Amino acid sequence: MTAFLLKRLLIGLATLVVASLVVFTVMEILPGDAAMLMLGMNASPAALDALREQMGLNQPVIMRYLNWMAGLAVGDFGRSFTYSSPVIDLIAERAVVSLPLALMALVMSTAIAIPVGLFAAARRGKTADAVAMGAAQIGVAVPNFWFALLLVYVFAVWLRWVPAGGFPGWSAGLWPGLKALILPSVALALPQAAILARVTRSAMLEVLGEDYIRTARAKGMPRRIVLWRHALRNAMIPVLTILGLQFAFLLAGTIIIENVFYLPGLGRLVFQAITQRDLIVVEGVVILLVASVIVVNLLVDLAYALVDPRLRIRA
Repeated sequence: MTAFLLKRLLIGLATLVVASLVVFTVMEILPGDAAMLMLGMNASPAALDALREQMGLNQPVIMRYLNWMAGLAVGDFGRSFTYSSPVIDLIAERAVVSLPLALMALVMSTAIAIPVGLFAAARRGKTADAVAMGAAQIGVAVPNFWFALLLVYVFAVWLRWVPAGGFPGWSAGLWPGLKALILPSVALALPQAAILARVTRSAMLEVLGEDYIRTARAKGMPRRIVLWRHALRNAMIPVLTILGLQFAFLLAGTIIIENVFYLPGLGRLVFQAITQRDLIVVEGVVILLVASVIVVNLLVDLAYALVDPRLRIRA
């Protein structure tokens, strides 16, 4: 098991290095002059040269990349030129919104999808199966930003149960903060729940045809125990894979939702940094999201071994 972990860590580290090179290269080849965009078209050449010197744009590309990587290795993501503060502080300030939002959405989608997938698989070919999968297909097809606007109109404008947008901060209390994240998390969770429900149903149908399931039924074991204790555990490998991918998507793909609800999260930070050409912020957030995806994939691999003893023995 130790060799397996070391191998996965080395692969993750190599992936992170390659991803950093790709991110830095993409930021470098973007058109436009960051100094001119920040100071305006009427800025003097002396002011532009001073800002380029301050931003390190006068150095060779290789040196800028190596300096950036050396800073990342010690936790220094650079300094934002728009906000005049360290990038790591901006990320920490916004992550306290995006991380709880992603976790709430993941818990909601899992709590909805797995029972629906089990329900549909246990009633394969029946009306209930068709209704459940039809609803899941609609959830996959509907854009989450349109669904978010619909939620705002119904629950914030019409019923006035929750705020339409904004975030009061955790200093205002746990419930006001969670209340502000309810609608965004639902808007993120339902489309992901639709995907996960379909995957759960497919995995369950494959497992329900196995010999040990028929043996358990022949022994008179209750249907609920067969589904939840035996079939679900053996169907969890593809479900865990999708869960890992969904968490990475929820953490990195909240730009539209956070802008719809005016949430000061990582997605909105990236959007603002792109519009202001604050590339050091974009690079820092993107590389942090890449690292989070690598960590989540590692945790999913460990979960595989916990769910399936055969994988643990093989590892």
